[in-house]
Amino acid sequence: MAEDKLSFEQQYTFNLLSTKRFTFQHDPKTLELLMKWSMLGRITTQAFKFDQPFQSYRRNDFALNFFQDPCVKNNLKVLDTSGSWTPLGRDITHVKVEVVPCSKVSVDIFDPIYSNGILHPSGHIFKCYHEIYPDFDELRMILLEEDSDNYHIISPSNRQEFLFRLFKHLVLGGELCQYEDIIDPYIETGKIIYKDLVSVQKDPDTKEISVVSTILKVSAYDRDGLCYPSATENEQTFAYLCIDPFKRHVYVLYHSFGIGDISGNVLPSF
Repeated sequence: MAEDKLSFEQQYTFNLLSTKRFTFQHDPKTLELLMKWSMLGRITTQAFKFDQPFQSYRRNDFALNFFQDPCVKNNLKVLDTSGSWTPLGRDITHVKVEVVPCSKVSVDIFDPIYSNGILHPSGHIFKCYHEIYPDFDELRMILLEEDSDNYHIISPSNRQEFLFRLFKHLVLGGELCQYEDIIDPYIETGKIIYKDLVSVQKDPDTKEISVVSTILKVSAYDRDGLCYPSATENEQTFAYLCIDPFKRHVYVLYHSFGIGDISGNVLPSF
């Protein structure tokens, strides 16, 4: 029986969907904010199509097949140490895969932030003292400091959600991030990116909308060690595979922490 099962579990193969358009990469307002947050030119999204049904229990196989696929090897974009975009071009030996919860179809996950002394009624973020960072605020306090008074207002399960992770990545930004005084740009930009990457469906009977995508946070290794999304680990250097099992599409969200582009060159090319 085991042999019969294995005979059906062939390798996934992938093809680049070069014409796939992601809204956030072309929206002028979003690009302006990414520039302000020092993420422009260091964040990108790509789309690939795969050839057989996605099974959640095969997520590790899926990720390894993805990084070992010749099309991915020649087309997946990464930033090298000089800040230039290059193809992955590595012989990947193994991967690390984390399943990221993704169930949210509204932004009510952020409701507790509005009612616990984090924001003024206007939506402006309260400033606060931090012993290390001179210009700090209550929003970053609840994102980073587990001992802070308000850290508990976001439940552990909601902190793991993909929507909240996107929000946190945007708030923390890149190396020369200029932080917002109000919360709205973070939430609105997070929504745009989330809608670009996450697929949903409506139940024909109940009319309820639910997420169908599977989100994997991934790292890849070659013979020399960690090489993707970067050889250097940083909370703000990340890669997510966003898998639509019905379209058989996988969208890659990639960001490498560093000094963002201020020239307006937003789309990597090589």
